Amino acid sequence: MAITSIFKNIVIYLRTWIKLILMFLVGLAIIGFIVFVVYKPMYSVSLNGEFIGYTEDKGKLQKKISNYRKSGDSKTIAFVEIDVLPEYDLCLLKKGLTANDDEIFTAVISSGVPYYKYYAILEDGQEKYYVETFEEAEAIINDLKSKNSQNKDTIGFALKYDTELKQFTDKETTVASLYKEMPVIKKRTYVTSKRVSYENTALGIALVEPVKGTITSRFGRRSGGTHTGLDIANSTGTQIKAAAAGTVIYSGYKGNYGKLIIIAHTDSIQTYYAHCSRLYASVGQNVSQGEVIAAVGSTGNSTGPHLHLEIRVNGVAKNPQNYLYGR
Repeated sequence: MAITSIFKNIVIYLRTWIKLILMFLVGLAIIGFIVFVVYKPMYSVSLNGEFIGYTEDKGKLQKKISNYRKSGDSKTIAFVEIDVLPEYDLCLLKKGLTANDDEIFTAVISSGVPYYKYYAILEDGQEKYYVETFEEAEAIINDLKSKNSQNKDTIGFALKYDTELKQFTDKETTVASLYKEMPVIKKRTYVTSKRVSYENTALGIALVEPVKGTITSRFGRRSGGTHTGLDIANSTGTQIKAAAAGTVIYSGYKGNYGKLIIIAHTDSIQTYYAHCSRLYASVGQNVSQGEVIAAVGSTGNSTGPHLHLEIRVNGVAKNPQNYLYGR
């Protein structure tokens, strides 16, 4: 009898708890239904701790902000620097309350700093003009090269980013402004004859010594031939300087002279620098007095490193020691 009584009590106890649990679940369902009908989940959005609105789709809003940071809203903007991003808190709000994603987006990006992307056209490293695309910049450089502009080797372009949008120039205007016509080089002839003159002719220009060193062979006629210049010995690689300002009319290898540079100073006066190891100046180049044009060597018909210097007036070789190196 005692066991039967205990069993009955347990059954009654369980029934009571089951009823309570069912009532609780029904209550939850009713509350859930009311919440579903009356409320909806949304995100409260704040910026710098200040409430700026609500959004239903946090992911969509975040993606829109992220895309704007990467490329802005135009093709000239490379990216936008935004230091402060919004914070989100999930909450339940009454249905009928609308999200204001556009206002939130505007508030977030208003603090952003856009960086514009463009291409600067450079001349000697200096920014001259600006274009929008790589294709435009490349076309400008190619046009100047095809037109053989004098500055074609000093023109280039560089990708730039700046918070200030530059004023763009079209290709035709840029090419026309940068183009420099090649100078017409007056053709001057030179001779390598053995014609010499001992007369001390006034040159009308001042000369400086192209190189220091020891005179190993002087100017003039001698047994076995005529020496049309002055030989100044120095070590290979020693710098050779232009005796006076002028235009280079020859730069290359020339028979017994070896590596040779000829500078025309006037229509009648020329200086020759022979047996060089290296030539730094090129034909058509204007050089100033004292500018390095070559290096001492022993090329051509030479027995050791030295500079063979000639001064010619109307093609006739003059004694360099009438003008340089004393006697």
